[in-house]
Amino acid sequence: MQRIVAKFGGSSVADAGQFRKVAGIMAADRRRRIMVVSAPGKRQAGEVKITDLLYRCHEMAARSASIDEPFAQIADRFNGIAAALGIRSALPELLRSLRRDFELVASRDYMASRGEYLCARLMAEYLGGEFVDPADHIVLLADGIVDPASYADLGARLAEGEKIFVMAGFYGRDLQGNIVTFSRGGSDISGAIAARAAGAILYENWTDTSGILMADPRIVDHPATIEEISYREVREMSYMGAGVFHDEAILPVREANIPVAIRNTNRPEQPGTRIVPRLSAETLASTEIAGISGRTDMNMITIEKSLMNREPGFAHRLLGIFRRHNIGVDHCPSSIDSISVIVEEGQLRGMDEPVLEDIRRELQPDSVSVEKDLALIAVVGEGMARTVGIAARIFTALAGAGVNVRIINQGASEINTIVGVAAGDYRRAVRALYQAFSPGQGLSDRRGGKEKAVPDAVPGPPD
Repeated sequence: MQRIVAKFGGSSVADAGQFRKVAGIMAADRRRRIMVVSAPGKRQAGEVKITDLLYRCHEMAARSASIDEPFAQIADRFNGIAAALGIRSALPELLRSLRRDFELVASRDYMASRGEYLCARLMAEYLGGEFVDPADHIVLLADGIVDPASYADLGARLAEGEKIFVMAGFYGRDLQGNIVTFSRGGSDISGAIAARAAGAILYENWTDTSGILMADPRIVDHPATIEEISYREVREMSYMGAGVFHDEAILPVREANIPVAIRNTNRPEQPGTRIVPRLSAETLASTEIAGISGRTDMNMITIEKSLMNREPGFAHRLLGIFRRHNIGVDHCPSSIDSISVIVEEGQLRGMDEPVLEDIRRELQPDSVSVEKDLALIAVVGEGMARTVGIAARIFTALAGAGVNVRIINQGASEINTIVGVAAGDYRRAVRALYQAFSPGQGLSDRRGGKEKAVPDAVPGPPD
């Protein structure tokens, strides 16, 4: 039987009403036999997420401080869901066990994973399904990569009959058997792993927006929804700040050519966005770009040295300095006598002087400087490589908006063009670019309807 794996995010399981919506979605298609759940998210603005409460409890327990207040909030959330749904479960004992784990100061990853664990246990009981603990099947190697043997092991578990399987997201175990979590938002990765393990025909990612938007709705009023986007395009957009789908979650399904659908739990009748291995010839022929995304947290270190190009291994030695300091490099534009290294502000924070000192000592540049408060904006689209005039439209739009471009970067694949601007110009630049490529300007066959998106799940960095 063909199967669909459905992952439900925190907003989709925030309360009993959302649990009921999830049950209706699962019942609407018999192929939905496998589901992955996050920890319950916020029910309203200002509320603290379950995962954040768990982190708070762990930090307080580590200091031997009382965890009564945050733990009571956790217990109230889960008890409220169970009571409203009429679930008579093992929840009281599970909560008592969780309290004991905090008192024993269990690992931070273990405690953080309990939100997904408890949610999956409740959902399995509510649906009459079978709970699957990912720690029994998903093994993460030292570098955070999933052990390939995990797919066969989990696949065998998910093949046991026609029941509904409910797996907790966000975590697995290491080679020593300890619980380890993915990065925040990692339940998307768990769902992708389950989809690949089960040989699913489709991986549905249910959230609180009806797909991936073409731009950040906190900047652009009612941006269009993308109907179809390729793996490559969505990974570029996710990496550059689009927050609907975790960029690392593409990898398991991409390797197995499993399409992904981003759907809205609150509006299941809407088709959302479909992420596919390859765009259709019709889509490629009729559209220019997929969308615009960006981030405002970048710094740039620029090294200038005459005849730099005559020094074999100059760039290798430069990047080696960043490697020694365990700093990831995002981009590295260069010219004949200069080279710039662009990194996330969070990675460089506190490391500026040690890095600059090593650069001066080892490379003896004519000058070295640091520019902070930069924003990077990516215009992404597989059709850009075959469309004349894309770059002209980008820079004409920015010039018309009075935005000075500090960085220009484009890979050989031409799937995106990245420009760097002052962080203060970011919002103005995004609006100008969206207007230049807005519906009717090359996007008509790739876009869906416009809608107001929920801010917690929209693309782009916060203000």
